[in-house]
Amino acid sequence: MKNIILNNGLEMPLLGFGVYQIPDADECEKSVLNAIEAGYRLIDTATAYGNEEAVGKAIQKSRVPREDLFITTKLWVSDTGYEKTKKAFETSLEKLQLEYLDLYLIHQPYGDVYGSWRAMEELYEEGRIKAIGVSNFYPDRLLDLIIHNKIVPAVNQIETHPFHQQIETQNFLKENKVQIESWGPFAEGRNNMFTNKLLVSIAGKYNKSVAQIILRWLIQREVVAIPKSVKKERIAENIDIFDFELSLEDMDVISILDTKKSVFFDHRDPEIVKWIGSR
Repeated sequence: MKNIILNNGLEMPLLGFGVYQIPDADECEKSVLNAIEAGYRLIDTATAYGNEEAVGKAIQKSRVPREDLFITTKLWVSDTGYEKTKKAFETSLEKLQLEYLDLYLIHQPYGDVYGSWRAMEELYEEGRIKAIGVSNFYPDRLLDLIIHNKIVPAVNQIETHPFHQQIETQNFLKENKVQIESWGPFAEGRNNMFTNKLLVSIAGKYNKSVAQIILRWLIQREVVAIPKSVKKERIAENIDIFDFELSLEDMDVISILDTKKSVFFDHRDPEIVKWIGSR
């Protein structure tokens, strides 16, 4: 597994396993165990996913030492604010059956994110979190957070895939020493991702699947990716991307798929803000 170095010196795997939309506890636990056995060391969950307990059980059952794993979870909107963040953190830690987190993210750019960030800075300084970051923050909101606080977020986890490549945003993040991490690397199959003629053609050249091409494209851009699957064979396939390299030509060709728009929703849309805030 290849790692990247975060702005505080912490090593983070470039490829991990996500558990979004795996609400069934048994299925989630089994999937995480399969992922760890396949070689994944980064596991990404969130309070909002409702499966932290299942992830924790899988971690306890795995034979991999805790220090070799990189565990991420996220703070939900309803838990923002200094005091509520401290409480939510303890709840997540208890569900995960862990003594510390490798990465803790503010899940959405809404609510009292500044109170939350102060709480997270304290938890980081106490050594209870190895790195702190954000998710779904647009550059202006992220820069505002950076300017008015002591610790620069280590990670910004945002929608990143061939149809929404985030090239300009990644450049901005690099300038500010924030690591980009992709959620939804396959866009949940939208826009016929897995049958896209260009991606299918490139996959044929390397004798790989479209999913493997997408993940390879991301990690060659130094974008952390956290694909999800509940199928053991797909979990194994998604990590089997370190035995080949996309040519510069193929990397460039994939860039033409970029629409520079989300295939899901706009975090600046008032209706979306209202919807997320009410969940």
